[in-house]
Amino acid sequence: MSVIQLFADPNLEEASLRVLVVANLYPHPGAPDFGTFVRDEVEALRDLGVGVDVFFVNGKASKTNYLRAYPPFWRQLKGRPYQLVHAHYALSGLIAMAQRRLPSVITFHGSEVKIGLTAPLSRLLARHAAAVIVTSRWVQETLAWPSAVVIPPGINLQRFRPLAQTAAREALGLSLSPHDKYVLFAGQMRPDKRVPVIRQAVQILQNGGMRVNLLIASGQPHEKVPVYMNAADALVLISDYEGSPMVIKEAMACNLPIVSGDLGDAKTVIGDTAGCYICDRSAEDTAAKLKLALAFGRRTDGRQRMQVYALSTSAHRVSEVYRRVIARGNAML
Repeated sequence: MSVIQLFADPNLEEASLRVLVVANLYPHPGAPDFGTFVRDEVEALRDLGVGVDVFFVNGKASKTNYLRAYPPFWRQLKGRPYQLVHAHYALSGLIAMAQRRLPSVITFHGSEVKIGLTAPLSRLLARHAAAVIVTSRWVQETLAWPSAVVIPPGINLQRFRPLAQTAAREALGLSLSPHDKYVLFAGQMRPDKRVPVIRQAVQILQNGGMRVNLLIASGQPHEKVPVYMNAADALVLISDYEGSPMVIKEAMACNLPIVSGDLGDAKTVIGDTAGCYICDRSAEDTAAKLKLALAFGRRTDGRQRMQVYALSTSAHRVSEVYRRVIARGNAML
């Protein structure tokens, strides 16, 4: 595919609020799980009547694609009647801020505000954006931008819901024996996700005589992830950094027991939900908390906590940021 791709909204010109989203994560052929949370937010905004085009830059294929994006970005702005540009992540924000005719909103999602060259870049961009959205208090505090609006990415509660475990296991070709347990990792197989440590934790349980296996859902269409969550007995997440991990909220919506590090807003999302545990992210403590989660032996009641994270709710809050920005022009919120 092209290094630059436009996902156009056919109804944009009829909308009273018209936005160009610039993103370096967006599902595309060959990567159906890449940035699904951005796509879900875009679709929810469209459902609210906001006209949204998506200007996708495939920075993962090559960092030089960011430089190649500027001319088509400027051409895109001239060709459609946008009122605002909304960038996701710092490098997309750099593209969005390369024009000053329209106000720019930037969403910072997590690790980009903490590590590497994007950390100081994020702080610089935040000072010049018309508004800043962050996915959790952790991101807000790490960015050191108190005026940033905290809006956790919303989840599709129709897609992520409890299903019969037997049917889900059958669909994936897994063992139907109640004695066989599955620990799920759902996400990209990047070094910061610490999958080797998860494997060590599962190995500790196996060495202790437990019939448990690691089930990995990576590179899967987002629509298939709920099947994995309902087939599994527990979810595990022990990344180096997270802002507002979608997979935690999605697992909660499926009533799946969870073992997570104290990452972003994960501890707040989980709260006191029985069957869910916070670990210190070592292999030993991860294994110990997984043992508790598996011994819990049933689904949680986590879904009842997820209504406040509904996709429609978060999209409405994002659209309100748009309206306030447009009302103020390029002045910062």
